[in-house]
Amino acid sequence: MTIQKIMVIGAGQMGSGIAQVCAQAGFEVILNDREQQFYDRGIQTITKNLSRNVEKGRMTEDQKQAVLSNITKSLSIEDANDVDLVIEAAVENMEIKQSIFKQLDEITPKHTILATNTSSLPITEIAAATNRPEQVIGMHFMNPVPVMKLVEIIRGLATSDEVYTAIEEMTKKLGKTPVEVNDFPGFVSNRILMPMINEAIYTLYEGVATKEAIDDVMKMGMNHPMGPLQLADFIGLDTCLYIMEILHEGFGDSKYRPCPLLRKYVKAGWLGKKSGRGFYSYE
Repeated sequence: MTIQKIMVIGAGQMGSGIAQVCAQAGFEVILNDREQQFYDRGIQTITKNLSRNVEKGRMTEDQKQAVLSNITKSLSIEDANDVDLVIEAAVENMEIKQSIFKQLDEITPKHTILATNTSSLPITEIAAATNRPEQVIGMHFMNPVPVMKLVEIIRGLATSDEVYTAIEEMTKKLGKTPVEVNDFPGFVSNRILMPMINEAIYTLYEGVATKEAIDDVMKMGMNHPMGPLQLADFIGLDTCLYIMEILHEGFGDSKYRPCPLLRKYVKAGWLGKKSGRGFYSYE
């Protein structure tokens, strides 16, 4: 099962990062988004990242241009009609993902592997929207994609060994470390990370300590590179809430109940760094 041509759906923070690492590894990449402005923003991010590598002597200007030349623009999902792999990095919403996968199942060749970068949604449920569930798999990249080495590879109920092996080998070609994970809500990373963030929010909510103190305890006491409240701001509080709701619904356990303060901030539009304000101010 040879992978040469890849479509990445979604030119946002995750999608543009995935497209960059695939293009750097020599794959032919089609970067797809619904609107020109989103595609342009994604390419600007990739170009900025590569230019920084040139400035730091990690690559030459010629190598940078070679990476950019591996990326082709797409504003139509129909352009997936001759790819070997699709990596979907659209919004974290089951209905939207199932709609995309249903279309991809009809558009792509029979051999094409359909992967999702979901951070918490069940792979088996996404695969059920297709007639090829054995060729559907999860590839959960970490943010920022060009820097972080881990990729959680999640098997759905029907994912074949052949497809898993192909994705594992392809992940290694990207210079990443693949880790096999079974299809449970939140997988491994977010099943552990999000309850920790949620507990930090409860600690603030209950007045145990200030946000700065909570983050300092985890940074200096537990050697975390970033405090949990600052990390939540960088992830997006709406994303944190959504994943906690997935965990709460999926396991039916009260320990995954989202903190009321998290709900309040999201309702206020305080989503973290992307909105200019979360637990901290970024204006």
